[in-house]
Amino acid sequence: MAKAHSALDEVDAKGGFKRTDAGYRNKVEAGGRFAPEADRYHLYVALGCPWAAGSLSMLLLKGLDKTIGHSIVHPTWRRTRPDDPEDTHCGWNFNNPGDAPVANSKGFGANECDDALIPDTINNCKCIRDLYELTNDTTGKYTTPVLWDKKEKTIVNNESTEILRMFNDCFNDFAEHPEVNLYPEEFQKAAEEINAFVYPTVNNGVYRCGFAQSQEAYEEALEQLFSSLDKLDKILGEKRYTTGPAFTWLDLRLYHTLVRFDPVYHTYFKTNLKKIEDFPNLLGFVRDIYQSHEAVRKTTNMKHIKMTYYTSHPSLNPYGIIPGSNGADLTVPANREKM
Repeated sequence: MAKAHSALDEVDAKGGFKRTDAGYRNKVEAGGRFAPEADRYHLYVALGCPWAAGSLSMLLLKGLDKTIGHSIVHPTWRRTRPDDPEDTHCGWNFNNPGDAPVANSKGFGANECDDALIPDTINNCKCIRDLYELTNDTTGKYTTPVLWDKKEKTIVNNESTEILRMFNDCFNDFAEHPEVNLYPEEFQKAAEEINAFVYPTVNNGVYRCGFAQSQEAYEEALEQLFSSLDKLDKILGEKRYTTGPAFTWLDLRLYHTLVRFDPVYHTYFKTNLKKIEDFPNLLGFVRDIYQSHEAVRKTTNMKHIKMTYYTSHPSLNPYGIIPGSNGADLTVPANREKM
């Protein structure tokens, strides 16, 4: 069994953040081991995590919430084996709404257990690590989202891009909105081309800035990030969405990064050359998606977003102080419908 670790431990020889690939890559597919069935699967998410929030957005966009249940962890990483002094791993824990406020792993802060929390009623796990260890995990990295199979009692997949595609394609017989399609064929090639720079330099780029352990690695990631933001601002000055008039999976993933940028990444990850509010088209894009898609709005929980980052990594923010700003007002009309 691999040693328990987190993203903070994933650093290369030059001090650059090097995200490891997801360890569970099974597919839901008709005729396969994991067939699309009603009430067979369960989704575990952290609302603060952009990858997990995007997966929950897709579930709600498709109207799958009566077919696939979900649980929501507490935002603050805490010890997952608090009774073992030799095991210092920190990660996602479950709480009930109304539980006593929790401190960070260093004992600082009093972070509320609010009504957004949904404990694990499927496996009764205390933390996400417990869930992974039910499957005799060998990866040692306990991330969200997790798509769980209640029938076989195992993890199907923990790669967010693949979960998005499965929710989009595989459960239409059970979806309230089977017509929703974030993978329109005519825009797929363009989306993949844009994602080729968006994922490494923006979605993952903010983490490469924030988790860098050398000046060189940080500056390289920072330059690439803002070069890509400039490029995206130009694209979105001409189109409503990144590939044209259709809202796609690429837009959903980009939104969940950008909505976190000003309240979190600008300060916490030192991505402070500009804010998203300094890019008029990027800000309009974020406002447009927030206002136009209720499912996305429901999964944008700024309280959980800020609490997740600012209280989970004592090496970056020892006392767990959460800054006040939530970023730009997302309710200001975007006026991008006719683009």
